[in-house]
Amino acid sequence: MFRNAEESHQHSLETLNQLYEYDDFMESISTVADIGCGDGKDLEWWATRTTRDEQATPLNIKCQGIDLTPTLPIASKYKGMTYQKADFEGLLHPLEGGFDILWCHNSFQYATNPLQTLANWRKIAAPGAMLVLIVPQTTNIYQKDLDFSQEDGCYHHYTIVSLIHMLAVTGWDCKAGFFKKNLNDNWLYAVVYNSSQEPRDPKTTRWYDLVEAKLLPDSADKSVMARGFLHQKDLVLPWLDKSLNYIHP
Repeated sequence: MFRNAEESHQHSLETLNQLYEYDDFMESISTVADIGCGDGKDLEWWATRTTRDEQATPLNIKCQGIDLTPTLPIASKYKGMTYQKADFEGLLHPLEGGFDILWCHNSFQYATNPLQTLANWRKIAAPGAMLVLIVPQTTNIYQKDLDFSQEDGCYHHYTIVSLIHMLAVTGWDCKAGFFKKNLNDNWLYAVVYNSSQEPRDPKTTRWYDLVEAKLLPDSADKSVMARGFLHQKDLVLPWLDKSLNYIHP
């Protein structure tokens, strides 16, 4: 994990700067929610974006931080930045029309009911909105030994397989999404989209149902049809930089 907020923000910047490479995408964004925003450093990044033209023009993205701290002091510095004091697992209040981007870096692991949380987030997302989820993988291999850990307030372990499963069953479109898990890097990256499909009952939904619903990445479809379940070794997934990622443990 990170020793301070600046370290956390520096980790975020790798993904944020990859998104910033896509000019049309950035200029299409009106609203962003930073879920579990901490002191707001990532939120400030969104609030200060400009076009990448020779004469840069502010993008004027409306940003809202969501967290449990009483206030977010940085919000007073920027027009269009607001703060919602709330438990991010519950029912939240979106800006009008919903958020175009839901950004969640180093926070989702604290959800005690991750399936309901993902379903609730769709209620504040605009149609087709993007969810960026960056979460630590805490079941790893270190020097050929199993290496499991868990911090205070965390009760679930995540892998790319389990993230895809949870996202798809709650109606997030993973087929059009992007994923990354690098070798010797204990972080999972997912970029998915708000679909038009309602969340499914996790008790009765099968992998085959998610294949038929076209909510899974193509390589996941093939894995499920061959095995009856999803296996990490079968996954070859695209990332934002257009690379293909073989998912490492």
